[in-house]
Amino acid sequence: MLTELRVRDFAIIDVLDVEMGPGLNVLTGETGAGKSIIVDSIALLLGDRAEANMVRAGAERALVEGVFTLDDESRQLVEALLAEQGLESDEPGQLILGREVRANGRSLCRVNGRSVSQSVLRDLGELLVDVHGQSEHVSLLRVKEHINLLDRYAGLWDLRQLVAAKYHELRAVRREIDQLTHNARERARRVDMLKFQLEEIRSAKLKPNEEATLQEEHSRLANAEALAAYAEEAYGLLYESTRSQPAAVDQMAQAARAIEHLARFDKQFEEYGRQMAEATAIVEEVARSLRDYREAIEFNPRRLEQVEGRLELIKKLKRKYGDTIEAMLAFADQAEAELAQIENSAERIEQLQASLAGLTREYAALAGELSARRRAAAIELARGVEAELQDLRMAGARFAVSITHEPSDDGIDPPADFGDIPATWPESEIQNSKSKIRYDVTGIDRVEFMIAPNVGEGLKPLAKIASGGETARLMLALKAVLSRADRTPTLIFDEIDQGIGGRVGTIVGQKLWGLTGSHQVLCITHLPQLAGFADTHFKVEKALRDDGAGAQRTVTSVRRLKREDRLEELAQMLGTSGKTGRHGAEQLLKEAAELKAVVAKS
Repeated sequence: MLTELRVRDFAIIDVLDVEMGPGLNVLTGETGAGKSIIVDSIALLLGDRAEANMVRAGAERALVEGVFTLDDESRQLVEALLAEQGLESDEPGQLILGREVRANGRSLCRVNGRSVSQSVLRDLGELLVDVHGQSEHVSLLRVKEHINLLDRYAGLWDLRQLVAAKYHELRAVRREIDQLTHNARERARRVDMLKFQLEEIRSAKLKPNEEATLQEEHSRLANAEALAAYAEEAYGLLYESTRSQPAAVDQMAQAARAIEHLARFDKQFEEYGRQMAEATAIVEEVARSLRDYREAIEFNPRRLEQVEGRLELIKKLKRKYGDTIEAMLAFADQAEAELAQIENSAERIEQLQASLAGLTREYAALAGELSARRRAAAIELARGVEAELQDLRMAGARFAVSITHEPSDDGIDPPADFGDIPATWPESEIQNSKSKIRYDVTGIDRVEFMIAPNVGEGLKPLAKIASGGETARLMLALKAVLSRADRTPTLIFDEIDQGIGGRVGTIVGQKLWGLTGSHQVLCITHLPQLAGFADTHFKVEKALRDDGAGAQRTVTSVRRLKREDRLEELAQMLGTSGKTGRHGAEQLLKEAAELKAVVAKS
């Protein structure tokens, strides 16, 4: 529920801090005091469109912030939406929404202090509050919500989930069939392409690490002459002596002998002697390796040509199929698997068609049961709403739930009992068809609430009825019947008393308070009979204040009324004063308390 509302520089509100309570919260005050402006600020907080004229004259920006306390059910829904947006709250069970409108019309939206889009704020708002009146933010006027409300009213949610699960299975099979059968010519071209790619890769007989080995071999073959020359030169310097230049091995042998003589007189050279012997052996080994390498060098232009050709082939294949031989082999494996899948698709399609037929029968059976139970529940819902409308002085008003079915070439056959509609159901309210019908996760029905507010009028879609007091009473009647199905924690009614008198006001107040068993209710009213049912009573006042520059400004304020102030406000609303007014106010509160006790027991 909405626990705190903070408003700054919005319209004629300069500073406003209101702590809302559970149950029925009533706002009263003179016409033009700004009661509806408070509702407008809440609507803005819930994602309504922002406009520059919302900013108080002379201010740079308007700010609206609301603190919501979440019950277990709304918390689950809200946290799921926050998780989708990466907006997990540090304080579970509490949500803070914020809206800023600048003088240039730019708007900023915040959730728990973090910036979000207007659509995210609107989605959260729809989970938290319904506003009925001048600023429409009404789930009952969203046709797509009607089927959800009917199913929750009828306790059909578990069956609905079974229908949804079967639908997803059915659609998955249909998608696979479509993928396998789509465009036979394109599939044939794809088969040819896959076969060509496979042949090109497989015929190359690629081996892992082959490219690196070939590059090493290419380097040796391409530089054979230089390699032989360097090996010959190194071998000669190490092992072959000339008149002018003794070999390194010979010189090291001479040095070793000299060190051996030194060691006879100085023992410290004995270790040097051993090291020289080891070094000489190493140099001799290097010399022999150079000789063997020189003799093994191959001057083979033909082999060089073969290696270069192989490397060029690998380079060409890499441009098409991958940056490495391993990647190209993986590509071939994938192509082979896809080719096998396509070539075996006829058998797979046959299997899928059999599965599709079975799933369709199962879905149709579940959807047919769901549809039949909806039709029965729709009659009960209509009777309940019409009874509520009678209490609200809308005698003769009719309400119905339209359940229709849309034809679709891609649909399913109607269930066997498709035409078995209860005799009391108006035939004009359901559309029968022998052709295939559209289906989705909700079943086969298209559901819409219909209303005929006045005697002699035909039923019309609820979503197209003009807003105002009549619409608000229709909403109240629906809310009274659907309260156990409606998950929205907070309901706001603006102008619900338009066009009704005090006697009906008592009934409206009783029904509004009856909603507080499962909702927080905020109501703006001019009727003292309705205000008497309030659990928390606020008075909205308009006054002139000095703006600090010698000019007067109109500002709106809100104060929570204690019992004495409340009695005075109710007396003024009754149009009486003195002891008579106070007695009337006390009597009104007494009657409201008695009626509330009756509602609480029922």
